[in-house]
Amino acid sequence: MADHSEQACRRVDVSISRVFELFGKRWTGPIVSVLMQQPVHFADLRRAIPGISERMLSDRLSELGTAGLVVREVDEGPPLRVSYRLTEAGAAMEPALKELGRWAETHLTDGGGDC
Repeated sequence: MADHSEQACRRVDVSISRVFELFGKRWTGPIVSVLMQQPVHFADLRRAIPGISERMLSDRLSELGTAGLVVREVDEGPPLRVSYRLTEAGAAMEPALKELGRWAETHLTDGGGDC
């Protein structure tokens, strides 16, 4: 018989829940991955992530901005261009994300992706 005691049914760590609430959404990881390399203009960011729509990119960038991980900067024109960069908090994720990438290379099978 399964153990359903309070000890056995501990709640999920709140911090982990918060991380996956944000990074569990499609496109968030690839966006942050591109921004880890350097600040990027919106159009270049969209080209770097095949398959993402302008609307979805805009939505995810807004979420990352609200979370304090990305900053939107307007480059005075002409032409007027918008670029995005990671904040200090966003850049601090780099070691953890690189470690996850190494883990994936070792433990996840190739899903047949194009990249």
